[in-house]
Amino acid sequence: MKFIVVAGSNRKNATSTRLGEYVIQAIHGQGHEASLFDLYQTPVPFYAADEKLDDDLHLADLKARVLAADAIILATPEYHGSISGVLKNALDHLGQSYFSGKPVLSISSSGGAVGVSALLQLQAIVRNMHGINASEWISIGGAQRRRFEATYDGYEEYEGSQDIEERIQRVLGSFLHLAEAITSARK
Repeated sequence: MKFIVVAGSNRKNATSTRLGEYVIQAIHGQGHEASLFDLYQTPVPFYAADEKLDDDLHLADLKARVLAADAIILATPEYHGSISGVLKNALDHLGQSYFSGKPVLSISSSGGAVGVSALLQLQAIVRNMHGINASEWISIGGAQRRRFEATYDGYEEYEGSQDIEERIQRVLGSFLHLAEAITSARK
């Protein structure tokens, strides 16, 4: 199966993007293809319904990769109780034809306790684009984010380190099972 992680942060070393990279490694470990589309590294133009933006290479790449994916993972920080503007902009470019019938996992890294508001909004957006929301999401915040910071060296212990890794693996396992069931039913 093919997975794509769309990382919707506008920061160089965003923990939400690094969480997405961690998920990609875990998916590779299960024998599937997975790639990252980082909206910080490859920004797309502002959505304008009246304009044709077919010549934008980043946008064309995003569209092609999401369309080809069997399953989608959306990664966002939480800004002011919502998803990031760059992720919302990218989703506005995509629409139903890219999500319809595909399983979608929402993941978030928040500076506060957890990014639940952003994840709830992502699930509503996915429903409106006819995607199939995973029954769980991955949300990290506070000290849990330490594992995904650029300065993390893998040797230090932090509060909840074991719990967060186990939770990510459990949720990801459930999502992979959903994606496999939906993908095999489509064929």
